[in-house]
Amino acid sequence: MPASHICSVLVTGSNRGIGLELVKRFLAKPNPPKVVFATCRDPVGARAQELRTLASKHPNLAILQLETTDEASVKAAAKQAEARLGGAGLNLLINNAGVMPACTLESATAKDMLDVYSTNLVGPMLVAKEFLPLLKKAAQASKEKGMCCGKAAIINMSTILGSIEKTPEQYFFIPVVSYRCSKAALNMLTKCQSMGYRDDGILCTAIHPGWVKTELGSEQADLTVEESVNGIMKTLCSLSEKQHGILVTWEGNVLPW
Repeated sequence: MPASHICSVLVTGSNRGIGLELVKRFLAKPNPPKVVFATCRDPVGARAQELRTLASKHPNLAILQLETTDEASVKAAAKQAEARLGGAGLNLLINNAGVMPACTLESATAKDMLDVYSTNLVGPMLVAKEFLPLLKKAAQASKEKGMCCGKAAIINMSTILGSIEKTPEQYFFIPVVSYRCSKAALNMLTKCQSMGYRDDGILCTAIHPGWVKTELGSEQADLTVEESVNGIMKTLCSLSEKQHGILVTWEGNVLPW
């Protein structure tokens, strides 16, 4: 069953790549959300110029400073979002911010691994924790009987490279061991969230966006940002309790953990 109208959405890591394109797509919808929260580390910096340009044209776009690994920053962003929502809840949280530094089994250090885990796992955990009251409020206020992104949902941007069963051997040459491990952990976080928030009516799903031509991907990647996000947007509209607690592709196909 298609999702109902999404009144509010927050996307982390919104100043470039998939995050920025998601923000653009939500703003361009015929019936856009009442508020789109776009977060990034430095809203006044040069890398956020495109976001600021969008905000000047779309009054429903709110740019929030948010460093996902800084608990104080996440708390402050949650308070700002709560004020902007004016008593309403948050329908959709997309944990998109992430890093993918080069890292091999031979070169990996403890700091390398912990830094990547901090951004790719701890960050999404902290963001979901702080925005949970707003997600619960949206779920409680919704008239939807089942789960969907128009009610309340946490979407964690994952990858097939984090799937233990499905990790493609042909891609193992890509030296991103810490990234793979952190995304496998993010998949477990998604599963735990799905069990922990089931009774609250909050949909929890992980999405593999494909191998995309972004700063994190490469020019040799299979998909353009536009192609990936086009699929993601369609998939978001189709998600229901059937996809609760699982990993799916940008096309909506199920991937094994």
